[in-house]
Amino acid sequence: MFEKAILETAGYTRAIHSISRNFGSTQIERGSATLFFVNQEGYALTCKHVAQWLRQADQINQKYSTFLQQGKEMSGGQRASLIKKLGLKADTTSEMRVTFVDCVDQIKNIKFFIHPEYDLALIKFEGFEKPLFTNVPKFKKNHSEINPGAMLCRLGFPFPEFSNFHLNQQNQSLEWTSTGTMRSPRFPIEGMLTRFLGDKKGKVYGMEMSTPGLRGQSGGPLFDSSGIICGMQSRTKHLHLGFDIEDKAIIAHGKAKKVNDYAFIHLGECIHVSVIKEFMRANKVCFEEE
Repeated sequence: MFEKAILETAGYTRAIHSISRNFGSTQIERGSATLFFVNQEGYALTCKHVAQWLRQADQINQKYSTFLQQGKEMSGGQRASLIKKLGLKADTTSEMRVTFVDCVDQIKNIKFFIHPEYDLALIKFEGFEKPLFTNVPKFKKNHSEINPGAMLCRLGFPFPEFSNFHLNQQNQSLEWTSTGTMRSPRFPIEGMLTRFLGDKKGKVYGMEMSTPGLRGQSGGPLFDSSGIICGMQSRTKHLHLGFDIEDKAIIAHGKAKKVNDYAFIHLGECIHVSVIKEFMRANKVCFEEE
């Protein structure tokens, strides 16, 4: 049903990879998110919370860089005071590196345009000579044709499998490398549009899906079987079904047990295409419709 649409959408949907660690730790955490380009000028859409996450990386790294530079010649007591002053703790992220996979050949600057209300943001890549995405999307022109019961699909990168990084022990810094796996496989997930989402003013700003958007798919496109963009994956909510089971006696693997189970349904929430187009027009970003 979505085979051709996924191939079309994959041409402009890209992964954001991150590596991070807590202060003093050698344990490296991998993370991912999604964006998709809207034109050849280097504009891409993603979630507001993803854009804020990217901005946070700069703030985190500035603190850690200050520690590396100033703490180099300090004694134990002085280093401890500097660590406290900078707010570096063993249970909080102290270093975070981000890379945009197969987006453009070089990046000299990135601009963020944040929606004031909804989980939506534009990213503008600047200073590139060659885009690495192969096509651009078409957005649903008549969004009144999108109704509950429609089967739609999302595309993103929820399972980070990249391994092109390491901790440089000499510099005590995370680094991207030219070895290892540089990409993670894209992952689609289909679902039925169940309900529209409205704000306090009654404006429809989003759509609820019968299946969850997976971690790492935030910022990925929501599209129909023709590959036309209908929205963007934002978040997943968890609704308690009330089918609770407590101290239920069962036989499992030949043994009598008592189990508890509290059932939830996980529903994806997507930003509506009408809000996306409105935001792009407000920022004078060109895009195609169909």
